[in-house]
Amino acid sequence: MISREKLEDLKSFQARSIIEELRKGSVPVDYVPVFTVGRENWLTFIEDDLDHYIAEGGSKVRFISGDYGDGKTHFMSVISNLARQKDFAVSFVVLTREVPIHKFELVYQSIAQHLRCNMQAPEADQDSDASDPQAPATSGIRRLLESWADGLTDIGDIPETLRGLPGMNINFANGAIAFLNTRFSPIEEWEDEEDRAKARETLFHWFEGGKISKKELRPFGIFEVINKNNSKGMLNSLILFLRHLGCKGLILLLDELEIVIAHSASVRNAAYENVRLLIDNAEQTAHLHIFFSIIPDVLLSEKGFRFYDALWSRVRSLGETKRINYRSVLVDLHRTPLKTGELADLGACLRRIHEVSYRWTADAVTDKLIQETCKKQKKMGMLSEVRLFVKQIIRMLDMAEQGEAIDDLDLTEQIVASQQELEKEKAEQLQPRWDS
Repeated sequence: MISREKLEDLKSFQARSIIEELRKGSVPVDYVPVFTVGRENWLTFIEDDLDHYIAEGGSKVRFISGDYGDGKTHFMSVISNLARQKDFAVSFVVLTREVPIHKFELVYQSIAQHLRCNMQAPEADQDSDASDPQAPATSGIRRLLESWADGLTDIGDIPETLRGLPGMNINFANGAIAFLNTRFSPIEEWEDEEDRAKARETLFHWFEGGKISKKELRPFGIFEVINKNNSKGMLNSLILFLRHLGCKGLILLLDELEIVIAHSASVRNAAYENVRLLIDNAEQTAHLHIFFSIIPDVLLSEKGFRFYDALWSRVRSLGETKRINYRSVLVDLHRTPLKTGELADLGACLRRIHEVSYRWTADAVTDKLIQETCKKQKKMGMLSEVRLFVKQIIRMLDMAEQGEAIDDLDLTEQIVASQQELEKEKAEQLQPRWDS
């Protein structure tokens, strides 16, 4: 799946951005198509679901399981890119100390702030390519609202259309209409443009799930703040609005759910209750696909899903079968690692990106050396650890670019050194980060 054309089009700064993110263990989401290999079986069936189920009104939840370094975040980024190409709206949220899954309002805020979609062209310009997957995505609910208004010349019958959508929450519809009024309605004698800007900021804050008093919201016909109690209706209304704008649905990706295991019982209770709530919302909302990334311990540990009965009763069958089912709710990356040849292709791709990044020729890092690294990692039982391989290849490229001899490297020693770095990163990641 490596896009050779995109690879050759990379500028030096873009290539360096990729290398720097990979060096830190992160995934440069915007450049995922440039260095993606393997996983075709999983992606084939996910793509089929997007085209023939989610786009048609279905909903689904999947769990992407893999050990640290198996490529879960990268795989989710691939899904994000694929969904955007197919004109779905996407929100990719990494669960962190600032966005803890046990605080639903903060998760919703992050979903709204990370919302990305390819805006359709205005009616007067529909002959243009409105769904170019390479066009910059509209990012965040406030930017989406602004782009929507920018494409209009007047409000027309939009208020009636939005309020008439089956299942549309009246508060959500009124909020969207109020926003258009701040852009298109004549300014009254008692207000000025600064008042309009303040009104828009209040509405943006509400759409993002922020805390606002009901007194501030009442003039807009909004009588509820967004919270977990009305989350199903608000999420459904968001999807209806996105479809009104031309999107096929919403793909929600929640990364690093496994961090919950390291925290107190009270935090885990609240966290798993919110996971259950999101699953319930997905089952009762059309055009929605939610992906959670987890490590196997989330299914196996007493501090994992089985800790919370109401959730465990819903997911207890995950991973019970010994055979791989590519249509399963569980996407098991650890049991379906990249093949040696696929890793070698990834190594060659990283070599080219490194060359563009630092404007040099990496002749010293030969195809043979990359293949030997793959074989050594496989012999050491670490073939599934994609992040380890990436770190190792970048380490060798850095050494060669700086003039160090690498033709006589002790690959075992190098791999062990890279693995120790990863273990340290893993230990830091799984440390408790919140207690309330």
